[in-house]
Amino acid sequence: MEALIRGRRAAAIFLGIVLLGMPDARAQKAAEPTVKAAFLYKFTGYVEWPASSFAHHDTPIVIGVIGAEDVAAELERIVPGRRVNERGVAVKRLREGESPRGTHLLFVGRAEAGARAMLRLAQQLGILAVTETERGLDNGATINFVIADERVGFEVSLASAERSGLRISSRMLAVARRVVPRP
Repeated sequence: MEALIRGRRAAAIFLGIVLLGMPDARAQKAAEPTVKAAFLYKFTGYVEWPASSFAHHDTPIVIGVIGAEDVAAELERIVPGRRVNERGVAVKRLREGESPRGTHLLFVGRAEAGARAMLRLAQQLGILAVTETERGLDNGATINFVIADERVGFEVSLASAERSGLRISSRMLAVARRVVPRP
């Protein structure tokens, strides 16, 4: 019981951090794309990429988005001027067939037809792949958004993170709705 209470408290703190900067009324009625964009931005602070992922110590973290124009627009609204671990944050909209090379986090929306191939490539390139589909983790994503009780949450695949060469903070794992362990 105590672990459940700690988990819920951690989830509330994480969600509060995610929604930091949004006025209270807006946070309560935030649209799904806004919440997902806030999560994507905050994920970057809880993931450790291999040093080789960044050309220089000041290379920005690049969030790539394909198949979700509404989420890309929200990210472009919230990230200007923000920093994560001493790095700036940039958003890159990708078109169908365009390589995610040069991104650190790739959000593949429901509208992307070639999602499975894009996720495989992201894994090979050491990119944190995030989806929003029912079988996102099965298709190779490291993080997948899920909706439960009209709230946006997420699930995490540790096996996928490991294959991508990424380490995910235990603080983030504590608030995930589901964590799929390594085999």
